[in-house]
Amino acid sequence: MVLHVGCGPKGLHRLHGVFHDPAEWSEVRLDLDPAVQPDIVCSTADMRRHVRDGVFDSVWSSHNIEHLYDHEVPKAFAEIRRVLRSDGAFLVRCPDLEAVVEAMMQGGLESVAYMSPAGPITPLDMLYGHRKSIERGNTFMAHHTAFTDLRLGRMLLEAGFVSVRTKRAPVFDLWAIAFAEDADQASWLAQLAAAGLAFEE
Repeated sequence: MVLHVGCGPKGLHRLHGVFHDPAEWSEVRLDLDPAVQPDIVCSTADMRRHVRDGVFDSVWSSHNIEHLYDHEVPKAFAEIRRVLRSDGAFLVRCPDLEAVVEAMMQGGLESVAYMSPAGPITPLDMLYGHRKSIERGNTFMAHHTAFTDLRLGRMLLEAGFVSVRTKRAPVFDLWAIAFAEDADQASWLAQLAAAGLAFEE
């Protein structure tokens, strides 16, 4: 089972491809916003009343951890480690602060960095959250913290993961895979590479 934290609306496209095989993976959706109809409504920073220790083979988070307040991030990472099995792994994607700053310095804070399904995205949107969504009342879209590869890796290790790989990728993405103590790291890395996400040495 994979716990999809900050899942948003239901859709297979929201899961990383490594989790798409229904014979291998079943998804449990968790979100703070009840409007997206998750299986579990709670904050990633406090799942104790909703999720037992060591029940998930993996946790997947895509563009969710930047929505936490900075002081909540260590709690969320510790909670994610708690709900993972000892052979589990946490796959996470978030904005790459270094790339955002580089885009801001090159084109300006409100220049269009890329086009998304929600419309044009600027460095300002990546720093503080998609402004149009927030303007429409979806305050869950606000960003409250940010990560570089070094910061993300360090915080995951401090939360109790034994090994972490990070990757800076195109379109302002920062990735990490964090392993619990008994995880088959080579197998995970091979599966991710086959799904299009290679973590270099």
